[in-house]
Amino acid sequence: MYKVNDAVVYETYGVCTVSAIEVRNFGGGEREYYVLQSVRDSRSRFFVPTSNTALAERMRPVLTADEINSLIAAMPDQELISVDDEKQRKEVCRSILSSGERSKLIALIKSLYIRRQELAGMNRKLRSFEEKSLAEAENMLYDEFAYVLGIERSEVVPYITAAIKK
Repeated sequence: MYKVNDAVVYETYGVCTVSAIEVRNFGGGEREYYVLQSVRDSRSRFFVPTSNTALAERMRPVLTADEINSLIAAMPDQELISVDDEKQRKEVCRSILSSGERSKLIALIKSLYIRRQELAGMNRKLRSFEEKSLAEAENMLYDEFAYVLGIERSEVVPYITAAIKK
């Protein structure tokens, strides 16, 4: 169970803090809810029932700085995701984004970034779902990295680049 002021990653919405734990009635009777406040957008709040394990499983604690640095150190060896069939590629992107698994997000970002470069050499572009998936994966991962490392979002890529070059 999370406590007030705990930082969590909630689904694809990114880093949130548990601002309160309240009893509310949203039409199905009174239930206890985590009130999540988005770190990125102060206007975004989410109510997650504390008793609904399926919804609560979509929340996970933020990584530690050591865990983030371990992920970064493993980035050069991260396997690429290569799916030729567009429909399957779309499903793989959706599946990775919904899982929120950080190592898979890194693989997706790396794969789509390389694919974008290869296509640019042929005067082509990523499909719109690939661009959207790339942006969403970057948002999820980079917001968490910035929050935990205490840096601005714009500093995440230079931080990663410098760490890999060491």
